[in-house]
Amino acid sequence: MFWQEDNPKKPTFEVPDDVQDLVFGLRARTLPLDHAHALSTAIQAALPWLAEEPQAGIHLIHVAESGNGWMRPENPDNEVLHLSRRTRMSLRLPKHRLADAEALCGRTLDIAGHPLEIREATPRLFTTQAVLFARHVLAEEGEDEMAFLERMAGEVRALDVKVRKMMAGRIHRMRFPEGEKLTRSLMLADLEVEESVRLQQHGVGEGRLYGCGLFLPHKGIKPVNPDDDNA
Repeated sequence: MFWQEDNPKKPTFEVPDDVQDLVFGLRARTLPLDHAHALSTAIQAALPWLAEEPQAGIHLIHVAESGNGWMRPENPDNEVLHLSRRTRMSLRLPKHRLADAEALCGRTLDIAGHPLEIREATPRLFTTQAVLFARHVLAEEGEDEMAFLERMAGEVRALDVKVRKMMAGRIHRMRFPEGEKLTRSLMLADLEVEESVRLQQHGVGEGRLYGCGLFLPHKGIKPVNPDDDNA
C-alpha cells in the first residue's frame, strides 16, 4: 500500500540557546535621556571582555512613552528618564558568557552621575514572532530613507533572510564624545521563524554595544513605536 499525507507536519522549531538576552532587574530613579555612551562605558568597565564578543550587545534602557499623564521627555539637555519598578536592562550575549555577565548583579553603576543598581538576572531565549524591530540602527549622514532601506536590505539578505516587508521609522541622534551619530528605527515583518531568530542573533549595522542594530519582537506592523515598552 502507498499512503502519503496531504499536509505533512513540519517538525517543531526549537529556539537555539547559543545567543540569548540576559535581563536584569534594576533599582534607580533616573537616567540621562541619551545614555548610550555612558551606559556602554560603565558596563564595559565592569565586563571588559564584552567588546571581544561579536554577537554581544547592550540594549538601551527604555520606559513607556506615556502613562498616567506623563509624557516621555525629548530634550536630552535638561530632561531625564524616570524609571519604574518594572524597568529592566538587557544584554545580548553568547551562552558561554551568561554566567560571566552575572558579575554585574549587586553592583551599582555610575551612569553619567545617575546611580544604577543592578539586581537579579534572568536569561531569555529569542522570540519566534514574525515582526521584529530595532529601535536604533546606525545611519549615514545625508542618507535618505530609500538609500538606508536598500543598504539594510543587503545586510538582511546576507543573513539568508528574505526581505518581504521592511519599514524605516524615527530618526534619532545619539551623543558621543567625538560627536553625534544618526540612527533610524527599522521594522521587518512576515519573517519565517528561523529568519526571525537569525536576525536577533546577528543584528544589522554596527554599534551593538551602544544599543544599535539589535532586534526585538513587536506585536504588529502598526504602530511601530520605538519607545513603547509593550512592543
